[in-house]
Amino acid sequence: MSITISSAFDAGNIRVTGIDGDTATLEIVTDHMSDFYQWFHFRLAGAGGREVTLKITNCAGSAYPDGWPDYKACVSLDREDWTRVQDTRFDGKVLTIRLVPETDCVWIAYFAPYSMERHHDLVSTVAALPGVDYRSLGKSLDGQDIDCLTIGEGKLTCWLYARQHPGETMAEWWMEGALEKLTDPDDPVARALRTACTFHVVPNMNPDGSRRGHLRTNAVGVNLNREWHAPSADKSPEVLVVRNRMDETGVDFAMDVHGDEAIPANFLAGFEGIPSLTERQSRLFDLFSKTLEKVSPDFQTRQGYELAAPGQANMSMSTTQLAERYGCVSMTLEMPFKDNFDLPDPVYGWSPERSKYLAGACLDALHMILPELERARADKPARASVDA
Repeated sequence: MSITISSAFDAGNIRVTGIDGDTATLEIVTDHMSDFYQWFHFRLAGAGGREVTLKITNCAGSAYPDGWPDYKACVSLDREDWTRVQDTRFDGKVLTIRLVPETDCVWIAYFAPYSMERHHDLVSTVAALPGVDYRSLGKSLDGQDIDCLTIGEGKLTCWLYARQHPGETMAEWWMEGALEKLTDPDDPVARALRTACTFHVVPNMNPDGSRRGHLRTNAVGVNLNREWHAPSADKSPEVLVVRNRMDETGVDFAMDVHGDEAIPANFLAGFEGIPSLTERQSRLFDLFSKTLEKVSPDFQTRQGYELAAPGQANMSMSTTQLAERYGCVSMTLEMPFKDNFDLPDPVYGWSPERSKYLAGACLDALHMILPELERARADKPARASVDA
């Protein structure tokens, strides 16, 4: 039987450039109206029990070529359990994936996908639970809803949002774990958090890019995490509607959930270079980081991004814009596409399950610093009205 490769489905991405027996040459397709590419997701059929060689030939020019060394592709028989293809190699130009599929139909991806169908299942399941309010904050450029779930009744306003970059699917697996914990009626940490906080949760900021199989941009090639200073209805309505709602609710604590292609670790990025940085904000960020490091062996503070110099923050990014705009403590959580090399798992690498466990640890850490957050909220000076 000849092999066939297809990606014409939710979150699919690959281009077949040639098939010779059990060897296929492939290319990752760029995001629409953009030069970004790195996400791939396709189905391989007709090769059960035979060794197949898949060569993705344009990896050297991808958005993050440093993401390919030590990377292992993901494979699944049922689209639920995703393991790593051990024979995945990058020679500086081509990513070669060799495997013997167990069945005649397997799925291969950059990371375990989180489809829009699974997203809708998540939203509908959580929205039906007691104590959860749902609202659509607005529409994406393709007409999809920007879903927001509100949980809790406390004074602290906490925003959790993910997948500004749609190919970073571990971010929505994290969201699934966070929502499961926050809505658990028997979890004592969740009960305390729901009493102290009101959570506004946006599981997917970029549904268009997610469905289209993009790495980093929305339907018109815009990187949403460079739009927070001036979002627009024609280029970045996804950011505009979320920021408008934040203006209405205020923000005390915010976490923007992402994935990093190159760094094999979990880490936080903050807001060090914003113009109005206060000691209170820095102290709370450091406290959360150190607390999370104690709570979860999967989190660390040694590796991360270079810190911005005073006054040199990129104010188009959500974490910096929110810290400046609302005087809150905000952060970007980054998870690896490869693995956490401090605590490796040779079978699964970094995985959906570990992403969900890390979400639980983040909420445990938040619970542990609640007294400091509550004191900081009481002491936070009133701000002038934000820009429309």
